[in-house]
Amino acid sequence: MNDAFKVIDLGRMSYAKALEEQERHFNGILDKKRNGIPHDDNVLLLVEHEPVYTLGKSGDLQNLVSDPKLVGAEFYKTTRGGDITYHGPGQIVGYPIFDLEQFEMGVGKYIWSIEESISDVISVFGLKGERLSDASGVWLDPETKNVRKICAIGVKASRYVTMHGFAFNVNTNLEFYNHIVPCGIQDKGVTSLQNELKVELDFEKIKASTVEAFKNHFIRVN
Repeated sequence: MNDAFKVIDLGRMSYAKALEEQERHFNGILDKKRNGIPHDDNVLLLVEHEPVYTLGKSGDLQNLVSDPKLVGAEFYKTTRGGDITYHGPGQIVGYPIFDLEQFEMGVGKYIWSIEESISDVISVFGLKGERLSDASGVWLDPETKNVRKICAIGVKASRYVTMHGFAFNVNTNLEFYNHIVPCGIQDKGVTSLQNELKVELDFEKIKASTVEAFKNHFIRVN
């Protein structure tokens, strides 16, 4: 059994409240590292957010093209990398609070491993998750005009401790993406498992599959 991290399912929760949970775990690990205290505090937080748009620290506010309140969503500026994205019902949001030194990973390998995990989940349905050289996340048909993202990734790391994470579209209402330029990329689309397969998925089963994929790719070394 891989006991490299705990899994905490927060259920449906506002972005602000989930951010408090992230910061509590993140700061707890950082404090122990600063003081040379060993820990087993790696945790994967899973949450399904109420509708919200979040903007990365270097994002362009002009990529928010509608007033969030008019479409029933909140808006937050964040400390993660990346530009603007959407979180909402039907989407699995994962916040790995991981001490990457325990996995012998740099940030690049960490993001790669998240991408691999989600690609493993969707491969069961005959979908091939791939990468773009200039953009993180999991993409479908990246070499075509129909390129579209099924999972967005935006992270922050301090002393090799991570926060923020990924947003995996399962049964997500894609209409919300019409009010932003997703990830600041004009010419590429967004999709979901439901949109690709033309059927609503068992959300809890996909969540369980996502956890198992993470356990396969994130093995504690020390």
